[in-house]
Amino acid sequence: MSVKSDSSIYYVPHGSMIPTLATIALLFLMYGLSSWMNGGTNVVFYLGLVALIAVVWRWFSVVINESVSGKYNAQVDRTFRQSMAWFIFSEVFFFAAFFGALFYARHYSVGWIGGLSAEKYHTHELLYPTFEAIWPTNGPENMGGDFKAMGPWPLPTINTLILLTSGVTLTWAHWGMAKGDRVQLSKGLLVTVILGFIFLCCQAYEYYEAYAHLGLTLGTGIYGSTFFMMTGFHGLHVLLGTVMLLVVYLRVLKGHFSHENHFAFEAAAWYWHFVDVVWLLLYLFVYII
Repeated sequence: MSVKSDSSIYYVPHGSMIPTLATIALLFLMYGLSSWMNGGTNVVFYLGLVALIAVVWRWFSVVINESVSGKYNAQVDRTFRQSMAWFIFSEVFFFAAFFGALFYARHYSVGWIGGLSAEKYHTHELLYPTFEAIWPTNGPENMGGDFKAMGPWPLPTINTLILLTSGVTLTWAHWGMAKGDRVQLSKGLLVTVILGFIFLCCQAYEYYEAYAHLGLTLGTGIYGSTFFMMTGFHGLHVLLGTVMLLVVYLRVLKGHFSHENHFAFEAAAWYWHFVDVVWLLLYLFVYII
């Protein structure tokens, strides 16, 4: 990113239809996904996906052109950093809600229905007297069907090592940026992107194993729904982070960024390290404990 030295000029973008088009594409995407998951056609989903990719591609192009043309100054750079910090802050609470749901289900709901607090609540006598308060659970009366829980070995542990390694390679790339070594920068970014892609492939295979051989699906009671909700949203964030780092890598190959000004790289790095931390918590609370 090229930053102007004149701090008295704050760049204000021109009017654009891009946010509106992105909203429409997201509407079609989510409607199509909902319809697809409930037995409908997947045509609307793919139309929304293609439209969203096209809109994001155009949006990235506009912002990159504004950056390399020198329209941003130091004040704009500070605004970007504050905005990214607040965005990651909101993501913290996004995942905190999911971890809270998992905690509530495991330590409160299951216990109440199973009679662990019978002397106080007696809910199990009214709901499911035969329900066993154990975790993981597929629901009362085995309503979710037979299944096997997803353990930490081997794929989750391998994925953990992959993400930890990607954090190291990204930091190595950052060191290359700091000392002006673009070869180290580009190599570190490329390896990080590859590791992110490998993580996603491993997670896709894990989902295949869950559905095909473990009987673990979204319909497998509260365990199945929380497992796929938490790991699925994290996988989506890994996908977004990989795309961000890929764009940064392609920009590095085109000669963008400098030792002094490289916010886009830093923003992607912040996001990636956040994703790493979330995965460590998922590995601990979903796969191990």
